[in-house]
Amino acid sequence: MENHLNPLALSPDTLVKLLQKSGCRQMSGDALQRLIDAGLPLNGDGTISIIEYTAWLLKEVRGDGNQSDATPAV
Repeated sequence: MENHLNPLALSPDTLVKLLQKSGCRQMSGDALQRLIDAGLPLNGDGTISIIEYTAWLLKEVRGDGNQSDATPAV
């Protein structure tokens, strides 16, 4: 039987492992817990949607996905 991952319902441990394997060396269980404490949305069963995780991170960067402190020229 194959073991399939549901990207809309990953356990916190699975998300940490996937992020570490994809090159996010700073991700750990503690780091994820800090994100959860800061407002990262969880599903009702405590799982995490990778799509919601990504959208939340982009919003947290600056609300529009822009980390630049420079004011755009008008």
